[in-house]
Amino acid sequence: MRFRVCSDVGGTFSDLFVFDENNGEWNIFKAFTVPRRPSDGIMAGLRQAADHYKLTLDGFLRDCVSLVHGSTVALNALIEGKVAKVGLICTRGFRDILTTREQGRSEPFLWKTDYPDPFVPRYLTLPVTERVNSEGGVEIPLNEDEVRAAVRQLKGHGVQAIAVALLWSITNGDHERRIEAIIREEWPEVPVVLSSQLNPILREYRRTSSTVVNASLLDVIRTYVSDLQAQLSDNGYACPLSLVTSAGGIASVQDMMERPIYSINSGPSMAPIAGQTTVAMEQGIDNVLVVDMGGTSFDVSVVQDGKINLSREIVMGGCFLGVDLVDSRSVGSGGGSIARVDAGGLVHVGPESAGANPGPAFYGRGGTRPTVSDADLVLGYLNTEAFARGGTPLDPALSSAAIEEHVAKPLGIDVAQAAFTIWSTVNNDMQAAMQDLAISRGIDLRDFVVVSGGGAAGMHIQAMAMELGIRELIIPKAAGVLSAYGGAFADLVKEYSAIAFVESNRFDFAGVNALLESLERSAVAFLDGHGIDPADRRLEYYAEARYPEQIWELPVPLRTGRIADQAQLDALVADFHDIHERMYAVKDPSQPIECLHWKVRAIGATPKPAIRKLPFGGEGADHALKGTRKAFFKDLGGFVDAAVYDGTRLTCGNRIEGPAVIEEPTTTVVVMPGTAMTVSEYGSYVSRFA
Repeated sequence: MRFRVCSDVGGTFSDLFVFDENNGEWNIFKAFTVPRRPSDGIMAGLRQAADHYKLTLDGFLRDCVSLVHGSTVALNALIEGKVAKVGLICTRGFRDILTTREQGRSEPFLWKTDYPDPFVPRYLTLPVTERVNSEGGVEIPLNEDEVRAAVRQLKGHGVQAIAVALLWSITNGDHERRIEAIIREEWPEVPVVLSSQLNPILREYRRTSSTVVNASLLDVIRTYVSDLQAQLSDNGYACPLSLVTSAGGIASVQDMMERPIYSINSGPSMAPIAGQTTVAMEQGIDNVLVVDMGGTSFDVSVVQDGKINLSREIVMGGCFLGVDLVDSRSVGSGGGSIARVDAGGLVHVGPESAGANPGPAFYGRGGTRPTVSDADLVLGYLNTEAFARGGTPLDPALSSAAIEEHVAKPLGIDVAQAAFTIWSTVNNDMQAAMQDLAISRGIDLRDFVVVSGGGAAGMHIQAMAMELGIRELIIPKAAGVLSAYGGAFADLVKEYSAIAFVESNRFDFAGVNALLESLERSAVAFLDGHGIDPADRRLEYYAEARYPEQIWELPVPLRTGRIADQAQLDALVADFHDIHERMYAVKDPSQPIECLHWKVRAIGATPKPAIRKLPFGGEGADHALKGTRKAFFKDLGGFVDAAVYDGTRLTCGNRIEGPAVIEEPTTTVVVMPGTAMTVSEYGSYVSRFA
């Protein structure tokens, strides 16, 4: 077997990265996403790959040693409300937790604003009598008759899954487990999700929210993954399918089917892995800002001190997910984002997207409203002959007509100026997303290398980087399929966590170490179960801590797997103070800290593609020059002749000075006037700014 494949289903394109272990070469492929059956887009990309390697689809898939897959299928289902009907069993007195949430209204001082609709309607949220206290003691025994009545009532309402989230079940899950047993007796076939097993965290709203969301996605992901597996198997693929998690690792199909909440936005979560891998190969730098501009959205994430930032503060589809996911900012600014002019004469771009069907106007597939990609074509950045590997021809007349009708006429300007207005507007929106993430993480963008990917990003990112004061920009050779590229380097990851409140000035060494040992056993058993060699595994340990009376915690990596003595506790406290200062620009070393949440992350290394270096070819790039075409640059007064280069012919050391355009099979890079791009030894395009 010779091929390692990673696929990513986006809103517009389905991307594939294929690595050939026989010769160390790799290729990338794009196919239009099929929203009604996303697996069809992946199969179309696999057929492109098979054709490229002069194999039948069956022959290609039989020669695949691994296939890693990520998608936005779960996210789309959540946003569109196309999820299973869920019933919730909760502690009596807490029936309205999904309505009141943590503060109720999004604007608490606007009294006319109603509470948001709960994810599970009140008539499907059924309380039962029971009570466990914060230390795990049973205050009120579980009323099993009420549980049986609730299950029968939910069955009568035709729910498709049942979520169970009881107060303080994180300290004692016996009542939740007994409820599950009763459900099995009353209704054996219905799926059940327990909050104490799925997400044992403090703050009952977030725990409850994650539980009902997970339950709602069980059938969505099982149906989707089963369909994909069937198509792959029917066409010759015989190895296990691996699925990317939203926390930046990979999981088995079985793990993901049990915890589909971790598949939400799993495709974009591969982008920071790609950024981390790219910079590690190129320079060995640990601080990276990763941006990915696809057809539908623009995603920003951070790798800090060599670690991908995770967060439990993620809200999607109006719900707090409450689980550790890649901390990213997304805005509706992609190549397919639609531009419009409001009644006040202001231009807006996105979040509405033309998607894969009809797509931008230039495809001639029925799209009549202008998109960012239409503007890029009119400005001369895109090649009119073909786009992506599919060879779809582009019609600039259709783009011009759409921009003229919907932007130029309302603003009273010509088409070129209108296209530039769309281009600069979407740039501003994306810059704001980058700044928002930087502010929330307490980082200075000038200290970070930016890795840019996505089919559309190369035509925008250099101008944005200069505006933000970025010092270094890297556009990987595989930028057009950045997330799929990242998935090829993802490791097997699963996290185990538990609650234990301790204070640093009254630290329970024995209790904390016993808890860490228990979590460690679970992590080791997970790695053993997947056959990970001891040399290919590692465990990471974390505490989530805060100052007394603070509301939120910060994750603090533990230097060792145990806190055995005062010196190791002092190190944990000192690390917390430093992290707090980095995040909030303040610390108080005189204060003790409170630790609430303990985690062990199991990581199993997977085989990685060995990317070959390019031969050094010197600065000259005339051998790759295709010619010139008119491209719009405001600083030069409008349209000028820009050199156009064939990116597939460039090699290490080649230097491209702007104004210029570099054309790759799945992306285009615009080199702004007064700047330059240099090709690295791995084929990346690197810009450094003074």
